[in-house]
Amino acid sequence: MKNSILILALAVLMGACNEGSESEKLKAKLEKIEKDIQSQTIEAAELKEQIAELDPEFAKVTDQSVLIKSETVKPLDFKHKIQVQGEVASRKNITMGAETMGRVTQVNVSPGDMVKRNQLLVKLDAPTTENSIKELKTALDLAGTIFEKQKNLWEEKIGTEVQYLEAKNRKETLERQLATAQSQLDMAFIRAPFNGRINDVSVNTGELVQPGMPILNMVSQEEMYLQAAVSEDYINDFDQGDSVEVYLPSIKKSFSTIVSAVSYVINPNNRTFQLEVKVNEFVDKLKPNQFARLTLVDYENESAIVVPSDVVQQDNIGNFVYVVKSEKNQKKAEKVRVERGKTYNGNTEILKGIKSGDVIISEGYREAVNGIAVRLAQ
Repeated sequence: MKNSILILALAVLMGACNEGSESEKLKAKLEKIEKDIQSQTIEAAELKEQIAELDPEFAKVTDQSVLIKSETVKPLDFKHKIQVQGEVASRKNITMGAETMGRVTQVNVSPGDMVKRNQLLVKLDAPTTENSIKELKTALDLAGTIFEKQKNLWEEKIGTEVQYLEAKNRKETLERQLATAQSQLDMAFIRAPFNGRINDVSVNTGELVQPGMPILNMVSQEEMYLQAAVSEDYINDFDQGDSVEVYLPSIKKSFSTIVSAVSYVINPNNRTFQLEVKVNEFVDKLKPNQFARLTLVDYENESAIVVPSDVVQQDNIGNFVYVVKSEKNQKKAEKVRVERGKTYNGNTEILKGIKSGDVIISEGYREAVNGIAVRLAQ
């Protein structure tokens, strides 16, 4: 029984492999046919042009005229855009650590809690510092009393100036020591530095912590922004204030904003520079590291000659389009060499070859050859 199952499994596997192999053969054959068709189409077009040059009547025959549609070229505002991946970031996304050694006596928050600035989050015990403060307060009370008495005596010209200065120095030294001890005690009280939300708590009550040990993480939505790593090829294409279209896939929302900062330092590891984008909508729905898609304009020509990308064809020499020329009350197709610029969203900028007012063949261009008669479709 086991042998039968094994044989059946092997047969299925071999059949799958054969099917995969056959599929690859068919794909390769299709690719070859498509390349042959493209090559023959170019060759046929070139032959028609050669015939038309040798036999001018060839292009004048009514039956050989081509039915086309045309459009007049005019200057347009052409924009080329790129898309980059970005993520949400916050300037108030911090991990708070212990500044002094102590044992945790209170944990007043849990992950997800909203907190206010200066709210007590975690408390550590500090018995040594607390005792030092009590001793310093007692000593300061005595030093203050002695200073006041010595001051009064000095004002009445009783005693020496040295006694007065010693009393004053003693009092001021104790005040500074008390302030230092109070600062050390404050380190045992971990408070919220801003309004925000607790993201994670790393300690438990009774746990002994050391200086630098992470205590908790909190984040605020007050200073959210988007950041993206952009290829250094675009280092001179963006400036502060440039418009940006943002799409947030996780919440399926879009909004328009601007570039708030551009870094001019290239990351040597991935050859990118940092771009920051202002967040002005859906702030309450954003979280640090949330994915965003940014669309930016890296090139714009307000008076560009633009044609549909499909009409720009290519032969062995280079790029060309067909324009409509009128000769002796007859319209003909003329092959014009062009220099392409950038292409975006189905349109191509033409840098050289045609100008505003030229009429290009927008449909039927694949049947056209240089000099052939054309008929405009109604």
